[in-house]
Amino acid sequence: MMRTFLIRISAAAIFLAAISLQFGCGPRHDVSSADDRLNKPLAMPPTDKDRPKIIAFGDSLTAGFGLTEQESYPNLLQGMLQKDGFDHEVVNAGVSGDTSLGGLERIDWVLDAPNVHILILELGANDLLRGGPPEKMRQNLETIIQKAKAKNVRVLLCGMIAPPTMGKDYQHDFNAVFPDLAAKYKLQYLPFLLENVALKKELNQADGIHPNAEGEKIMTANVYAALKPMLERRQ
Repeated sequence: MMRTFLIRISAAAIFLAAISLQFGCGPRHDVSSADDRLNKPLAMPPTDKDRPKIIAFGDSLTAGFGLTEQESYPNLLQGMLQKDGFDHEVVNAGVSGDTSLGGLERIDWVLDAPNVHILILELGANDLLRGGPPEKMRQNLETIIQKAKAKNVRVLLCGMIAPPTMGKDYQHDFNAVFPDLAAKYKLQYLPFLLENVALKKELNQADGIHPNAEGEKIMTANVYAALKPMLERRQ
């Protein structure tokens, strides 16, 4: 198990190192594009208020950058849930370019949606690309988690890992945030969203960062494996 964990960390670090090399020169960029951010609405989509909700909350990896709505992971997750007999409605609350601060600024009205049961929290990649302070990211994510728990909403936390190119201290501080929060609040935890997708050219778009339609299927399976223990089968 330890060997598997170390391989996972290594793959994630290499992947994020590639991101750093791609975006490390010149101004900071988001894991998105300006056009993509303009095309992603900030309003919550219509929902069935009587169905239990799973909120997919995050950045472009959640929003489905470069994909159709049908190819995005929240939509694929919805299909997997229905196939297995779960009655939950998955709401795509991803906003491309979002940081942990951006997420914090909009979490209240997201959690105000009726009948929210689970929050899938996927943020941090853009904090990393901007070189944001890990401690500030920790505070933002922790506040989001606290707000969710205050409404009795369970949280699935998706982690990120900083590459060595960010510096040893930064890497250590950043990498500690997600497992620390998961342990502190006893959250369901997915260490690396893009496991078995990152670094595989055939599973990613031309930018080498965002999954293509095939990669999205694997990413969705990663999420579902972590999510399924949190669900109650429909009677």
